[in-house]
Amino acid sequence: MATLLKASSTDLPAGWQVFTDCTDRYKGTDKSVHGLPLTHFCFSLAMSQNVLTFFILLAFLFPVIPASASDPGNFLHEQFDDLSNWKPLHFPKIKKYSHYSIEKKDGRSYLKAESKASASGISFKKEFNIYKYPNVRWMWKISNVYKKGNARKKSGDDYPLRIYFVFKYNPEKASLGQRIIYGLAKKIYGEYPPHSGLNFIWANRQHDESIFTSTYTKEERMVILQSGLNNSGKWMEQEVNIIEDYRKAFGFDPPPVASIVIMNDSDDTGESSVSYIDYIEVYR
Repeated sequence: MATLLKASSTDLPAGWQVFTDCTDRYKGTDKSVHGLPLTHFCFSLAMSQNVLTFFILLAFLFPVIPASASDPGNFLHEQFDDLSNWKPLHFPKIKKYSHYSIEKKDGRSYLKAESKASASGISFKKEFNIYKYPNVRWMWKISNVYKKGNARKKSGDDYPLRIYFVFKYNPEKASLGQRIIYGLAKKIYGEYPPHSGLNFIWANRQHDESIFTSTYTKEERMVILQSGLNNSGKWMEQEVNIIEDYRKAFGFDPPPVASIVIMNDSDDTGESSVSYIDYIEVYR
């Protein structure tokens, strides 16, 4: 082993040079290079240089980071090694739940979201302040859309994947009418219902609008990031600013505290799909 490291160390800069040249060349690429995320592509190119470069790049690109990273610039860097930081989210009157699991392949792990005429989600266990961490980035992939899916109808209000931000009600900022309504709800359910919700969705078909009100409640907005089958089966990277998109959707500033939900649902259409998320990051 010592001999191998000694031999490799002499050309260590070559591996790093390949990696940095690659990232510089494709800097600003939004999606992928040759079907791979940028860092994965450059990593694969550089790792072929030598063994030591491989392990250093591996530690650099794929560090072991807890869900709430110690980096003050990150609230969350979830690579889905397991689901210990997530809890099930079920809805009243929905008896059949979607299934969430971890799938491992080629040394990587992914969230697998399966729905068969079902609906439920998983919610991150910790809330966060969106004014401190307004940016969110993730990579997702779907196998198919729902043929009966239609964001403009309750009967079609299913999506193969959505990233959903639930905003906490704050009685100190509420109007008198809101305090009365939310107060009654708390007496019935034991806690305040959410103030509002912002859904980033993979829509089943093209729509004229990119932002619209949920067919179920006026307190939720749907934001289309992908639609239809054009990119089905491909890893797509998304990046959003929660504050900016909330303002576009609602016309006013969002409440400060939110939680994250991931969901694949098909209870309205009665269809089925399998979708994946590679990672999700919430940062400054």
